[in-house]
Amino acid sequence: MAIIAVFNQKGGVGKTTTALNLLAAFARSGRRPTGIDLDPQAHLSRVLGVEPRHAEETLYGFFVQQRPLDDIAVITKSGLGLIPAHLELAKVDSMLGKGVNVVIRLRQALRTCHAVTRPVVIDCCPLLNALSLNALFAADLVVVPVSADYLAFEGAKQVERALNALEPVFKGRRSRRYVITRYDERRKMSGIVADRMIAALAPGDVCATRIRENVKLAESPAFGLDIFRAAPTSRGAHDYAALAAELDGAGFLD
Repeated sequence: MAIIAVFNQKGGVGKTTTALNLLAAFARSGRRPTGIDLDPQAHLSRVLGVEPRHAEETLYGFFVQQRPLDDIAVITKSGLGLIPAHLELAKVDSMLGKGVNVVIRLRQALRTCHAVTRPVVIDCCPLLNALSLNALFAADLVVVPVSADYLAFEGAKQVERALNALEPVFKGRRSRRYVITRYDERRKMSGIVADRMIAALAPGDVCATRIRENVKLAESPAFGLDIFRAAPTSRGAHDYAALAAELDGAGFLD
């Protein structure tokens, strides 16, 4: 089953919200997904109730101390598997650099990790650095959340250029899906952004599902909940279930 990297170089577009709710949607469909928090801010880890005191108990230990993923993987209160993050992850770039042996480390480890069950959803940091490169090299699919505003659309084009530039290193085109978040059909700009994305990107790379603006969706992480537990009948729950189904229907979870 797929390894999905949720990535965007622009912050505030719903990246962690998307990672969290895709994990929950996959679990609701009977799968046993694992989350990987590759952002030093550790938002996904905190929302899922995992806040390790020591950096070596997180991905920092994996990258710097070469601890196996099996040693740092945990089961959250909601039953999801998680490999947590720590603020010390921010030091990995300067400590290890971006050599090939560094950026393929996660991909290699996931092949042998018994504690990681598929599908895997990786919450990336909003920088193209050693951490996010590890996610992109490991991923079968890159999901790019893009909020429905002009600057986010410009940021999406930067992501596309970065992925295209990496193709010689990937030795092929990495599958990607752009998903529009904070969509409000009452706002003209939402429709403009959607139309421009469809025109600017490859056919089929923009998800048909739109994640609509929703108060419950915005509030649920503050209570340590995914949208399905916080508000199962809300538009947010409907939209993330539809997004998971769309990815499944496209064959990314096989």
